[in-house]
Amino acid sequence: MNSFAETNHFPLIHFAKEDRKIAVMHRFMLAQEKTGRSGVVAVGVAQEYQNVFASSEREGSNGIPCFGFHKADRRVTCFYFYLWDNDFGAAFIKVCAYFPYPIKVWVNGHEWAKRQAIQTGIRFTALSNGFASCEDPAALQEICDRLGPDTIGVFFQHWMAVLPLPLTDADADAGYWWELSMRQIEISRTLVFDAPRHARSFFEALVVDSLDLGRPETLELIFGPQIRRGKVRRTQDVFKTKVVTRDTDVTINAFYKHSRIKQYLKDGRALRIETVVNSRDDLACHRRLEHLDELQRKARDINARLLDTERVGQGCVLASPAFERVAQSTLTDDGSRAPALRFGDPRVMALLGSLCVTLAALGFTHRSLRARVTHLLGSGYSANQMSYDLARLRRNGLIERQPHSNTYTLTADGQRIALFYTKVYNRILRPLIAADRAPAPAPLRQALVTIDSNVRSYIEGARLGNPA
Repeated sequence: MNSFAETNHFPLIHFAKEDRKIAVMHRFMLAQEKTGRSGVVAVGVAQEYQNVFASSEREGSNGIPCFGFHKADRRVTCFYFYLWDNDFGAAFIKVCAYFPYPIKVWVNGHEWAKRQAIQTGIRFTALSNGFASCEDPAALQEICDRLGPDTIGVFFQHWMAVLPLPLTDADADAGYWWELSMRQIEISRTLVFDAPRHARSFFEALVVDSLDLGRPETLELIFGPQIRRGKVRRTQDVFKTKVVTRDTDVTINAFYKHSRIKQYLKDGRALRIETVVNSRDDLACHRRLEHLDELQRKARDINARLLDTERVGQGCVLASPAFERVAQSTLTDDGSRAPALRFGDPRVMALLGSLCVTLAALGFTHRSLRARVTHLLGSGYSANQMSYDLARLRRNGLIERQPHSNTYTLTADGQRIALFYTKVYNRILRPLIAADRAPAPAPLRQALVTIDSNVRSYIEGARLGNPA
């Protein structure tokens, strides 16, 4: 590796344990970008744990030693080849120096789309890792849709022919070579607001709704540089707090198995919805890169469903017929009875409140929903009760079961009704019941006193009061 670096005149850098690799390589990336040529920027060397083959030795019953091989996590040398590609921009390929020589490739689809737009002559305003505006959004969308397995495969094969590899041409001729599969895929949708203040106010309202209704698994607070004794010190540790302060960005995370959906403000002016798929099995997709189009389609559907859910949350008023259909026992189209979900019933409110928790999730099961209902109800809640409640939710058209699985998702009606019940109960009914005493606002308490006084006057005028 030393001779490869010396021959091609680029640095060989040994990463320290606390180094952020992309930050170390940033200045080399900028220098290569200014040349306008594709090339290897630098090579980083790190000691990391990798799943590689290890050998073992044991003595057989006849006294003859036996040797075997198995997969194990071992701390080995890895080489990071940081690249500047005219099509993809910044990228890297990590090669493990230990058998079976696993390789990791990282590319950024947004940067690829920017370069394709420039080559096509489409003018745009860049957003960090995205687009703030574009003169021809339809043409830009067509470019983004072109990014697929073939494009990434061409990039991979080109650089594999340039880099020094542990496998030779003879190994390739014998059928031993690398094949790309999907390790982590991030598919995002970005909504850019005309004014940053609108983006901030919308996202803050979204956070409040998530705290009160959605109950995300975590709210992560990402801190900017901290001032210590007049110097800027980079925050290395992860901090969490209950108070949102200045220079703090909030990220809403909803988890599903190994994957998650996250929402945050991008550059203070755009709402970014991002589905991070850490396991293809979560979306019932195969691992090989040839299935990227299918995984992208499913992840985009998830992003769209989350936006639809949040749009419903901002306008979930139910007309009287819709409310009566759910709040009273009715008959379905096939003649079966749909049991009522009576507003105010503790079990019903806990059930629909738990459904609000799943709004941002990719689905829920009998077990996961029962755990949440039990928590909100604060009392015993059996598996049979959960089965009965799932049945009446299905008959009322509020949930539907995913094919060939035990996972359920909310329908459009289910989203609106769960939000309507929960918002009316938590934000109107309960505060009003307790509005005659602190900490209810003083104007509200005074208004209730005035209403009570007038009602009593009417009762006394009608001589319907209690006898003296």
